[in-house]
Amino acid sequence: MIAVVGYGMGNVQSVVNALDHIGAPNAVTEDPRALSKADRILLPGVGAFRRAMERLEKTGFAAALRAGAAAGTPILGICLGMQLLATTGTEFGETPGLGLVPGRVERIPAGEAWRLPHMGWNDLDLRRDDPLLAGLDGQGDTACYFVHSYHLVPDDEGAISATCDYGTPVTATISAGSVYGAQFHPEKSQAVGLAILANFAAL
Repeated sequence: MIAVVGYGMGNVQSVVNALDHIGAPNAVTEDPRALSKADRILLPGVGAFRRAMERLEKTGFAAALRAGAAAGTPILGICLGMQLLATTGTEFGETPGLGLVPGRVERIPAGEAWRLPHMGWNDLDLRRDDPLLAGLDGQGDTACYFVHSYHLVPDDEGAISATCDYGTPVTATISAGSVYGAQFHPEKSQAVGLAILANFAAL
């Protein structure tokens, strides 16, 4: 069972629809205590880092997510949910994150040719093996759908399993122990995104 964290800042229904489509048992929960019973935890997110962390702390989900990670429960953060895994966010000033992946969430450098937000389809550049990316060899279609202006910059670059090019390498996926992240929206990324969700469900 995948527990989808329902804290009011995620594309929850789209995520549930995608999980249902691949036949992955799931349930949206607004009760942080439910995370201790979950086989896997999915943290969605849309919006600003600071507000999202305030909601996670206020609802008790922040402590439950940290406990889940400590217990080795597979956790997948998507879009803003991936950024929340970091130690610190810098959107609207520095804000402590969940601290599950040491690193900072920083604004993507932009220029005339690379405006923010980074929005639309972009190919993944696979950097190393990652169970989340199993079956994607980098030779076929790896385009995923992104909408963001910030990305997670881990202290250990080895945590990055895929990047994409947006004038500079942008962190697309990370994995650190049982904690995984996808900066794009897998639920909107058609076959590639569904394959990634299926990989997570199979962990």
